[in-house]
Amino acid sequence: MTAEPLRYVEPADPDPEVPLLGGDVTEGLVRVGDTVRRPVSDASRRVRGVLDFLAAAGFTAAPRFLGVDAADRDVLTYVPGEVAGRPWPSWVGDETRALSVARLVRAYDDAVQPLGVPEWALGPRRVDPPGCPASISGTPGFLAHLDITPENVVFRSGRAVALIDFDLVRPATRLDEVANLLLWWGAWMSPEDRDPAVRDVDPVSRGAALLDAYDLSAADRERVVDVARNGAERSWHTMRRNAIERGGGWKRMWDDGVGDRILRRQGWLADNAPALHAAIT
Repeated sequence: MTAEPLRYVEPADPDPEVPLLGGDVTEGLVRVGDTVRRPVSDASRRVRGVLDFLAAAGFTAAPRFLGVDAADRDVLTYVPGEVAGRPWPSWVGDETRALSVARLVRAYDDAVQPLGVPEWALGPRRVDPPGCPASISGTPGFLAHLDITPENVVFRSGRAVALIDFDLVRPATRLDEVANLLLWWGAWMSPEDRDPAVRDVDPVSRGAALLDAYDLSAADRERVVDVARNGAERSWHTMRRNAIERGGGWKRMWDDGVGDRILRRQGWLADNAPALHAAIT
């Protein structure tokens, strides 16, 4: 991947900019015709590299990176379809849709696996915050999406067809990826923190169905609950650090109580670990 990305050439009569809303962290997103413009960030190099690799591999369920515009924004293709806003629409709780998300995530993970963890994706090494437990998920083997919220999945005709918003893509394991999938589409969180759209979802049976759709290995299934619990513990520390050091959307989420929600998720996972483990294994 070249250090200097291509410059995007605007059409002779460009469309007006339309703000895109709903993200927690990234600000300044706009749609211009059939493109999306995103401010350049410390994630840009990873995002560009992953999207370029996927395009070369023929994977069509993600945006394409087109270059950098005159305002020094990353230009991506706009993926048409249905995306959840806030509050979430009722269809987020639909099992058929959720299982299609699991299959889409598996397709992405398989497509990006051959890229491995290239040097340009590593960035500066960061020491875990004081008190943060070490990760138990294993050695990162590929660049996982890790932000599979309903806002980041595009649907057509009730089926997940594309992942968007790759800002959190980073080296990880399939267990990390699946734990994120279960959080958002399996309702693996405290009932009081579930959006109304997923309040009636049974996390035990939904979790098992999602892992079946993803086709997670038997060995990894044995470790999913422990990794989810470890990830929730680590998340509290890393979110707090991001709020302090990076501010912006991270601080807003922290001020809005995301730390307390993570603590409640830790307690819920601990209380329900036996039932969750039995169902998915």
